[in-house]
Amino acid sequence: MNFELILVLATVITGVLVLIDRMVWKKKRDQSAVTQNVPVLIEYARSLFPVFLIVLVLRSFIIEPFRIPSGSMYPTLEIGDFIVVNKYSYGVRMPVLQSRIIPLGDPERGDVAVFRYPLDPNVDYIKRIIGVPGDRISYIDKVLYLNGEPLAQEAIGRYIGLNSGSVMTGARHLRETLPDGRSYELLIDPDRRAVNIYDVVIPEGYYFAIGDNRDHSADSRSWGLVSEEYLKGRAFAIWMNWDQGLQWGRIGRGIE
Repeated sequence: MNFELILVLATVITGVLVLIDRMVWKKKRDQSAVTQNVPVLIEYARSLFPVFLIVLVLRSFIIEPFRIPSGSMYPTLEIGDFIVVNKYSYGVRMPVLQSRIIPLGDPERGDVAVFRYPLDPNVDYIKRIIGVPGDRISYIDKVLYLNGEPLAQEAIGRYIGLNSGSVMTGARHLRETLPDGRSYELLIDPDRRAVNIYDVVIPEGYYFAIGDNRDHSADSRSWGLVSEEYLKGRAFAIWMNWDQGLQWGRIGRGIE
């Protein structure tokens, strides 16, 4: 079910009803010799149109909520996280059509981005952008290489997962740093064999996305690059987590 399409249709239909009522039906009621009540349908349209319009504008152009259903972004994002995404980070897009009408910015290395899954655009994915146009990416023996240079990895220790994340307990917990100094945490599963890729050059209009849970993530290493037209926005905060109950410690966390 395409919620955005339903929201657009609901906004248009209620808006058209309100407009026709103001321009035609209300005048007829006012001119009638008999007092006429406002039809129930019009009453509903008047009440719902501003609500639909506000939600549509917020969701399409400003922020949109998402829920994390999988563990591919541990330890940054956990199963049950409810996040908010800045919809205008990568430009203003038309609802439903998703074509960019105002280019306000492009993804930067290190951004946690939501995008439509390239193999099924009806599904939303969230990963970290590592390669931007012009970059050359390799992943060898669980080390990420950017333009021929390995990204620095600093050991934090062994990961201890809670609730659904307990399956990742014992993984290597690292902090990876990009050339510009931006850093983030990731997990490496020592029991998983490395799948190497070599010298993937990122063309214009595409991005290389990878999960922070490196050995438990389907990403650009397996299904390819993310087209600019599939980008939806940059994730910037966790507003709630529900994983076997409400996890108070994750409420209000920023996403690095």
